[in-house]
Amino acid sequence: MSVSATTARPQIEMVVADKSPLVLSGLVKIFERDDRFHLVATAADGERFIEAVERLNFDIGIIGWNMPYLSGQGVLQTLQKSSKTPRIVVFTGNASPDIPRQVMRFGGAGFCPKTDHPNVLIETVLAVAEGRMVFPFMDMSRQGTDPFSSLTAREQELLASLSRGLTNQQIAGDLSISLNTVKFHLKNLYGKLDVKNRAQAVACYLNTSGA
Repeated sequence: MSVSATTARPQIEMVVADKSPLVLSGLVKIFERDDRFHLVATAADGERFIEAVERLNFDIGIIGWNMPYLSGQGVLQTLQKSSKTPRIVVFTGNASPDIPRQVMRFGGAGFCPKTDHPNVLIETVLAVAEGRMVFPFMDMSRQGTDPFSSLTAREQELLASLSRGLTNQQIAGDLSISLNTVKFHLKNLYGKLDVKNRAQAVACYLNTSGA
C-alpha cells in the first residue's frame, strides 16, 4: 500500500474576498499553485461572499476587513446567524490595532495583515483548517480603544464627508443615496462613536487622524 495514499489529506476548499482586484489576483496565484488548496470562488465584496456561502460548500473564507456593501465585520455578524459557517481568516491592510480583537469577538478564526509574507497567510489557513485559531498577541485585559474599527465602509465615507463640511444633501448627491439613507447612516455613526452630533463626530475624527 502506498504511504502517500494513506497520508494524503483532502484539499482545503476556499473562497477569497477582497475589494482590490490586484489583491484577489495575488491570492488566486498563491493558492492555485499549491495542491493543498482548492480555490472554489472569489468575491469582490462582502455581499458576494455571503452569496457564495449560501451557494457553495467550502472550508475556509479569506476576507478583507474594509469591503464595499458589507464589511468584514458585517460578514462575521451575518455568519453568526447562519447554519453554514466556514472558518474565516481576515486578511487586511488596515493597521488598526483593535481589528484582531474585533475579528475574534465576532467569531473569526484567524487574522493576518497584508504586510506579512504570503507564507504566513498560507500557514494561518493551514492552522485554521486544522481547527486552531491564529491571532497576534492581544492584551485581552484592555478594552478596544479604536471606535473607527467598527465603522462600515459607508459610514467611513460619511465621516470623511462630514470632515469636509458637506451638508446632508450634498453627501446624498455625492454618494448617490437618498437623504433618508444619509440620516440613517449618520445615526448609526454617532452611536458607534458615542457622540451626539456632526460637530462632535468631526472633532473625534480629526483628533484621532491627526489632521
